[in-house]
Amino acid sequence: MTEHGSVNSKSHPSIGPVLSNNSSNAPERASWGRPLEFILACMGYAIGLGNVWRFPYLAYRNGGGAFLILFFIMLIFLGLPLFYLELYIGQYTGVGPIKAFSSIAPFFSGLGYCTLVVMTIVLIYYMVIVAWILFYFIISMTGKLNWGLCDNEFNTIHCFSGQYDEACRENNTNTADDLTYYLRNCTKIGSICESNGLLPLNGTHCLNGTDAQPWYIGVTRTLASEEYYNERVLGRGDATWENWGSIQWHLVGTLFLSWLIAFCCVIKGVQSAGKVVYFTALFPYVMLTALLIRGVTLEGAVEGILFFVVPDWELLATAKVWGDAASQIFYSFGLACGSLVTLASYSNFYNNCHFDAVFVSAANFLTSIYAGLVIFSVLGFQAHNMGVSVSDVAEEGAGLIFVAYPEAILQMPIPVLWSILFFFMLFILGLGSQFAGIEAINTAIVDRWPHFRKSYWKVTAFTCTCCFLLGLPMCFSGGVFLLTLLEWNTATWAVLLIGIAECVSVSWCYGINRAIDNLRTMKMKFYPAYEYYWKVVWIFILPIGSLGVLIFKFSDWTGATYGNYVFPLFADLLGWAVGLSTIILFPVGVAWAWYHGYRGKALFTPTEDWKPAENVADLPSDSVSVNGADNYGYLP
Repeated sequence: MTEHGSVNSKSHPSIGPVLSNNSSNAPERASWGRPLEFILACMGYAIGLGNVWRFPYLAYRNGGGAFLILFFIMLIFLGLPLFYLELYIGQYTGVGPIKAFSSIAPFFSGLGYCTLVVMTIVLIYYMVIVAWILFYFIISMTGKLNWGLCDNEFNTIHCFSGQYDEACRENNTNTADDLTYYLRNCTKIGSICESNGLLPLNGTHCLNGTDAQPWYIGVTRTLASEEYYNERVLGRGDATWENWGSIQWHLVGTLFLSWLIAFCCVIKGVQSAGKVVYFTALFPYVMLTALLIRGVTLEGAVEGILFFVVPDWELLATAKVWGDAASQIFYSFGLACGSLVTLASYSNFYNNCHFDAVFVSAANFLTSIYAGLVIFSVLGFQAHNMGVSVSDVAEEGAGLIFVAYPEAILQMPIPVLWSILFFFMLFILGLGSQFAGIEAINTAIVDRWPHFRKSYWKVTAFTCTCCFLLGLPMCFSGGVFLLTLLEWNTATWAVLLIGIAECVSVSWCYGINRAIDNLRTMKMKFYPAYEYYWKVVWIFILPIGSLGVLIFKFSDWTGATYGNYVFPLFADLLGWAVGLSTIILFPVGVAWAWYHGYRGKALFTPTEDWKPAENVADLPSDSVSVNGADNYGYLP
């Protein structure tokens, strides 16, 4: 193998605390203290709120157990390959995505900047969601769970409280005289039937001619937790895109506190974050387990779980189900955002990132199922108490974690305790997934100006402060509209395009055989079947499959909406502008390379900056193992 660059300041084979950045005059680059820290950091990034608030809903809506099989297929052929590809790029080069992609070929000079723009936008709006969660956690700590009440000043006449309804139904006997909470009073079900032009039948149904239908069909009821979320937490009121209303200072406070905690966790980069991830990546599983044990013991939990896992094979014949499975892969893993490249760039050159990619991918899949059991066991309990179907209480996204689940918690024994556990778990999951984003921005800065490594905390403070200030518009009454617009146009089609470009840069431009040789240089062994699999998925399946998902998304595209609110044309155009801003730097990078004289083959040829982080030329030719271990990254 040809010689690359200068000798690394960290001699082989000892595992030191730092990695060189291939420049003897630059300050040393930090690294993970242990390989386990890197795995946990990847888990903390890839396993987040998407596993709790999006996957369970998509699974039940798209065929239950059948969707789980389809999701696993997408994991094998889309998620895992791109996950591993990004880890390989970061670990091999030891630099962030901007320098890595610009050096793999001048044609891709703008690709790293695209990932940075995506990560910055996601980081800004995602932390606002974390701030909402922190607000709920603080309220839970006070013991006053007011989202279950209908006598707050902001509640409407259609407010429905599970707590109040339970008191109304205490002496029901399944007759038309049974009571339920409706229009803020205990009302006879027979009277509700008559008010809708139907005939009373019993405590669960009305007569529509000769057909029986559930009494609640066509009845307007708004959960107290939904009104609390919209009016107390977000302070929406009459806010629209044209009228954002007033600033919500309680959200400003929780947003500031969230960023302050994040700053303290990553103040020294991977050296401090590597210690925090032991808690942020593992403790949520303790709370998930506690919530699952409690959930499965509740009445109606079995019906909720069956609703989640029972397969509906017919849905697999629809294109939308396949599109949802593929898009969830990108959403859940946080692919094509540059964060994984950044995290891996701090790994030891001989770390077994192949194992890491497989392990984290498997953990992500199993965690999604585990979280689904937690969520739907409680939703089954709520549906049983309300006398409705699980489908009537199951919601997606914010509606699940801020409306449906909090309402269900109120009907559980010791609701304050379970509310504290639930929102603390969500806060840890949300916060932990932001560390990689902060590191991605910081790395872009210190890779460009290495002298800032001596005062890394200042870089972290700058990143956190800027992101906090940019998130303030989403703390207004109408800020949720901006957040929805950013998420709608950033974390969907844009990342698919970037993911395709990342794959093409390695498999079609740099060369798949070169990439496999690089992985072997890092002491990763490939059996013939493994090598064949990686070549096929990187060359064909991943880019073509991602392109197919992209085409499907555009064929089924609808403008952004929030509940019943439809965004005006100007807002939709702004959303498209935000989405385009994440990829516009790619053609700018191509133009930059062209301006600097790169033509023809040179435009697609690795530059002299594409080189291994470790000076492999000085390694002994037979250095396959050290002290009996074939992976230097796992030596004590």
